[in-house]
Amino acid sequence: MALGSGDGSGGLGSEDSQASERSFSAPPAAVTFNRLELNRILNLYGRMVADGEWRDYAIDFLRDRAVFSIFRRSSEVPIYRIEKDPRLARKQGAYSVISASGQILRRGHELERVLLVIDRKLALV
Repeated sequence: MALGSGDGSGGLGSEDSQASERSFSAPPAAVTFNRLELNRILNLYGRMVADGEWRDYAIDFLRDRAVFSIFRRSSEVPIYRIEKDPRLARKQGAYSVISASGQILRRGHELERVLLVIDRKLALV
């Protein structure tokens, strides 16, 4: 009796087992800002750039949250981070504004109200 099987496969098995179907899973969905949210944030950003207070921004869409970071200069740490975390939507609110030191300045269910902490409009004296 010979040690090899004699079928020419070299002990690797049939082609059917080698060409088994591979399932590719889609990448995990990232949390994003919708069009209305991004429009509101960019309107505020545009006004502050026009006033000369802000100069740069970055947007990160992560698996668990979306982050809009605002910079005074592009080489610094962000002075504000506007975050959307859907896991907190039922508890404290999905939106928060965080300062450069990591302190949460305001958190809530409505983006408009949360942004009021950094949206300094002209006030009549």
